[in-house]
Amino acid sequence: MDSAEFHAAVYDFVRRIPLCRVTTYGHIARLIGMPNHSRHVGQALKFLPLNTNPPIPWHRVMGASGTISSRGPGTDGATRQRDALVAEGVHVTTGRTGDMRVDFKEFGWFPSVQELNADLESDLEEEE
Repeated sequence: MDSAEFHAAVYDFVRRIPLCRVTTYGHIARLIGMPNHSRHVGQALKFLPLNTNPPIPWHRVMGASGTISSRGPGTDGATRQRDALVAEGVHVTTGRTGDMRVDFKEFGWFPSVQELNADLESDLEEEE
């Protein structure tokens, strides 16, 4: 899989994350068959073109611990991600150290590839 194919696969699976649900970079990597490439998923989302249509809900993907990544000093990415999640109805807590976290038990989305394929087949049958 070359870089363009990888990015397209990442965007395809991220678009499938339902409203009010979150998943991890690692889970997206597993879904596309590249389980050791979670950091590459983050990079693909980092370089997401502006005004992508249909939109890609990048804010629904986070680290394995459920925390929102800081994105480095002087950036507002973590705040934008928190705001987008809260606007959807996802509860984001802020810890004593300022870390922002989402409870995967309540808001997590971790389907298998087989479950996603079954959902797609069902959707296609309904359209016919």
